[in-house]
Amino acid sequence: MKLLREMVTKVIRELIHRWVWIILFGFCIIGLIYPEVGLLALICMLAPSAAAILKGRMWCGSFCPRGSFNDVILTKISRKKAIPNLFRHKLFRNLFLVLLMSAFAIQLALAWGSLKAIGGVFVRMIILTTLITVILGITYSHRAWCIICPMGTMASWVASGRNKIKRTSEKNDVTFIKEKCVSCNLCSKECPMGINVLSYKNVGAVNHSDCIKCNRCVYKCPKKSLEKAS
Repeated sequence: MKLLREMVTKVIRELIHRWVWIILFGFCIIGLIYPEVGLLALICMLAPSAAAILKGRMWCGSFCPRGSFNDVILTKISRKKAIPNLFRHKLFRNLFLVLLMSAFAIQLALAWGSLKAIGGVFVRMIILTTLITVILGITYSHRAWCIICPMGTMASWVASGRNKIKRTSEKNDVTFIKEKCVSCNLCSKECPMGINVLSYKNVGAVNHSDCIKCNRCVYKCPKKSLEKAS
């Protein structure tokens, strides 16, 4: 029964991830016509951090419409170059978050009092950040935006705090079966977030706060030395 439940969960998550990008395009198109729809963006803005309390950045890997777009569409035209180290720098990520969210807050303040105007702010922000996503995704890796995404950065903060509180590895993280691993490093090369997965071998679990639980490293491992995150 447990195995069946895990299989069903995997199929559902993969199905959602494969098609949820349609919501992103629908949101942008409908939002330009009916700006009030923009308020729905709050779901995708709050969900990453909420999910990170228990699952780390799992939302980004399975349910985020933009993440789905990156994996399903953008990956086909990406140059698949290494994500610049600057993007990973804590100061750069935090500064980008502050600047983008400050600009967002100022626009909301100016639009306050009009539901249509407020919704329009959300729509414009989603369209702008999607354009940045495409530019970065084509130039570098298809998941380059996900490194500096403000919502992803905040989810990473939550995941980092979660990792410090828990004392043992949990099934929510990709885990190692050390005796099977031959250190081929294919897991690290496959990671869309550019995480050095192999470096977590001795830890026993990939508890990096930016791991999106996509399990691509698990599926790529030729020795089956990794167990997927639930």
